[in-house]
Order: sequence, then C-alpha cells, then structure tokens
Amino acid sequence: MSLSLPTRALGALLFVALLPATLHAAPLPVIPDAPKVDARNYVLIDPASGQTLAAQAADQPVPPASLTKLMTAYLTFQAIGRGSLKPDQVVPVSVAAWKAGGSTMFLQPLLPATVEQMIQGMVVVSGNDAAVALAEAVAGNTDSFVQMMNASARQLGMTHSHFDNVDGLPTPTHKVSAQDVGTLTQAIIRQYPQYLHYFGEKSFTYNKVTQANWNPLVLSDNSVTGMKTGHTDEAGYCLDATATRNGRELIAVVLGSSSRKGSAEAAQALLSYGYHFFNTHRAYQAGQVISRVRNNSAKPAQIQLGSLRDVWVTLPIGRYAELKSSVELAPMTLPLTRGQGIGTLVMSVDGKEVARVPLVALQAVEQAGWFGRLWNRVRSWV
Repeated sequence: MSLSLPTRALGALLFVALLPATLHAAPLPVIPDAPKVDARNYVLIDPASGQTLAAQAADQPVPPASLTKLMTAYLTFQAIGRGSLKPDQVVPVSVAAWKAGGSTMFLQPLLPATVEQMIQGMVVVSGNDAAVALAEAVAGNTDSFVQMMNASARQLGMTHSHFDNVDGLPTPTHKVSAQDVGTLTQAIIRQYPQYLHYFGEKSFTYNKVTQANWNPLVLSDNSVTGMKTGHTDEAGYCLDATATRNGRELIAVVLGSSSRKGSAEAAQALLSYGYHFFNTHRAYQAGQVISRVRNNSAKPAQIQLGSLRDVWVTLPIGRYAELKSSVELAPMTLPLTRGQGIGTLVMSVDGKEVARVPLVALQAVEQAGWFGRLWNRVRSWV
C-alpha cells in the first residue's frame, strides 16, 4: 500500500532530522591577516587576476633603488620588439656607462658586449653600467630615455612614480610605489614572457668575472623565477620576487627592509601567505557571453557582452562559491566594433567588491534602419 502525501512528508522530515552532523556544511577556513614582515612598504599580487592580496603603504612613493632597472628592461624589450635593437647586436660602451659607478657588470669601452649580455648584466647582477649603455642604445642619451620611462609609467597607470635616472641612484624626486612596481612587473610578465628567463639566471659571467644573481631567493627557492633586487641607504633593501607554484604565479614586492636577508624573508613570507590562503579561479573564458543587453536601435538587437581574455578572480580559500557578478553598462553609441568597451563586470563576495573587469561587445553591432528598429520593437513585445 502506498504512502499518503502527509505520511511521505512526515517521512521526509524524519529523514532530514536524522541526518548525521557530518553532512552539514563544513565551516569556512579561517584566513589570517598578512604576516608582519621587515618592510616599510609591500604588496602581494596575483598577476592572473591582477588582484592585490595583501598590502602595506603600497601607494607611498619611496626610493626604489635598482628596482628602477625594471623600467629600463621594459623599454629595452620594447625596442627589441619593434626591431630597433637586436639581442645579438653589439652596443658601444660610452665613457658615461663605463664610469656609472655602483654595481657593475664590468663593461669597458673597448670590450664588445651584446644587447643580450647587457640585459643579463642589468637584471642578474644589477649593473648600472649596463643600464646606462642600454638607455643610450635605445634613446641616444639617458635624458631622452628617462622621458620615455616617465611616459611609459603614465601609460601603465603607475600614478605614484617618477623617474630621474635609469639605474636607481637616489635623487629627491626619484620615487616609485610598491603597487607601481607590481604593475610594471605584471606588464613585463604579460607582454614579454620570452625574456623572463633572464631574471631567474643564477649567475652571469662577463669580462672573466662571474657574479651570482643578487636575488637570494633565486638561489634558495626553486619556485622563485625572478625578478629584481635593489639597495641604497635611502631605499633600504628592496626585492621584487616572482614565483610559480603548481602553475600559479604570485608577485611579492617589498621595499625598505633593514637587510638583504630581511627583504628575502619578507618576500618569502608574503608568497607563502598567498599560496596557503588564496586560490585563483577562472570565472569566465575568453569570448564567453557574460551578459546580454537589448537595444532596439541596434542590429543585432541583442548585444553580447564578454571579455576577449579569460577572467580570473582570486579569493580566500573556500569562498569561490559565494562569488556574485553584476554588470554596469556604459553609455552606448552605435555602431560598435568587436572588442569595444561597453560596460564593467563587478564581482563581489558578501557585498564586498573584489574585482572589476571591462566588458566589451563580442561582435560588431550596426545601427538598425527604420524597419529594423520597428521590427525590434515588435519582437520585444512578444
């Protein structure tokens, strides 16, 4: 004899009441605050999502010492990309480069050196002589190159930075923020992956002199891939460390540490914090329709919105299921080209915004004619 509806309902209630406690939702893991480290300024960034996971005074402009050479390297990579320099090209060594002072790769005016060797000498052993020689090769002189540095900083959105020279020797107005170093590092990773191996080389030999990479983490941690160190009395010890573990990259920028060991330990602690307590997820694939907006004056009337690149989001472990997305539309003027920005994807958890991503039209959209507009209105009523 079959159960009546009330009996079935009662049975269901009894079944739920008797469920073991182990089936209840597990509590979310506790995410501690970022570790206290030996650094006046720092930032921890996941370059896949572009999100900042931890920061301290990250927007304060401070002396960057030889982290300056990241911008010198960036512009050198640009020059190679446009064909004005070649890696195997021999670069003249000026008297100014030879006498640059400070850390050196031991360039000499009569000793040949290629662009590639100078890049290695600049990023592995922080050669000031290499930085000057490369700047002269790219722009003819260092003054013009510095103008290029500041223009590129503005283009990249490095709003708390100003460069006075190519090597990082201190001046009252030569300052960069930790967040801006992170921004520049992301640009190098994204635009010039073919040159990232230079930053992780363990040593460099030139002019019969072998020097170890000044980044101690490159020598002690196989997951660390680069990027750059710096030190002056004004700046303290600085380190921009990039790492990859299980296919996931992180960037830790620490400025103003009290010792080289302190800067390495600070970067290591921040990287460990990011890997232990955060995960990065692909929320949307490139070209995926994230939202649609109807415009009766458009052809097609249903306009598909999305991103031309994968959309990644970084969240504390266990919180991805709580992610919510909403769309903010920008004023729309027809026609639209594919890839034209028309809104913003806002991702949040518990009402707190965690990421904003530009949304673009996924197809070309034309202005509809009078009959098309009429037909679109009729269809919208159905």
